[in-house]
Amino acid sequence: MKELLNKISSYNILNCLLPGTLFSVIISEITDLNLIQSDLVIGVFTYYFIGLIISRIGSLIIEPILKKIKFVRFAAYKDFVKVAGEDNKLEILSEFNNMYRTFISMFLLVILVRLYFIIESKFIFLSQWKSSIIIILLLLIFLFSYKKQTKYITKRINSQRDNL
Repeated sequence: MKELLNKISSYNILNCLLPGTLFSVIISEITDLNLIQSDLVIGVFTYYFIGLIISRIGSLIIEPILKKIKFVRFAAYKDFVKVAGEDNKLEILSEFNNMYRTFISMFLLVILVRLYFIIESKFIFLSQWKSSIIIILLLLIFLFSYKKQTKYITKRINSQRDNL
């Protein structure tokens, strides 16, 4: 297990494992849903996966909303790629920036999960659809994550090609 944890990058710890673990603890405390795992190995994978979902929601929903309302402004991607090659601190700053976005997403999801449980208590039929709703939402999250990642890779390749 120690060897596995040593191979996880700081990005994955800050943006997946930590938020997934905290989300699991908070949700287990404020709802009847127990996400805490007794097996360490299963726990690491479960918390990482939950954190990955939280991170993707931050990337797909939170970031575009914050950009649209001009709460944040990003530098041009070509400039980012160029400066990242020259300034090794930019990668670390970007990691922490993504971590903050993931925590925003995590706290928003905590609120939404809590609201879902309140609504479900009033509309009992929702409990029959909970698994289907979760699977459909996960499918959509990863479908759009795949699209965004493909766009990101293409943009990076084009940016590097232009610098050659």
